[in-house]
Amino acid sequence: MNKKTRTQIGGPQNPQEGLEAVVALRRMLEALEAAQVENAFVAGWSWARIAEVLGVSKQAVHKKHARRIKNKYPGEPPERKGKGT
Repeated sequence: MNKKTRTQIGGPQNPQEGLEAVVALRRMLEALEAAQVENAFVAGWSWARIAEVLGVSKQAVHKKHARRIKNKYPGEPPERKGKGT
């Protein structure tokens, strides 16, 4: 891989700018994942189903998101009642 190819694939030539872009993208991705996991949970999806779509274990997705969601929705969110998925 030559310098031109690396730049085309990796973005900015300046390492500082490139790494800052990686951090920004990582933060946006984490926020997007959190929002979509919450949407799925409120829609009645099980932790297992969410994990399957994300390509991780049920335990991993539960550990990462359950506390935040349960703090936001004490008990069960109204939309989720009776769904049992």
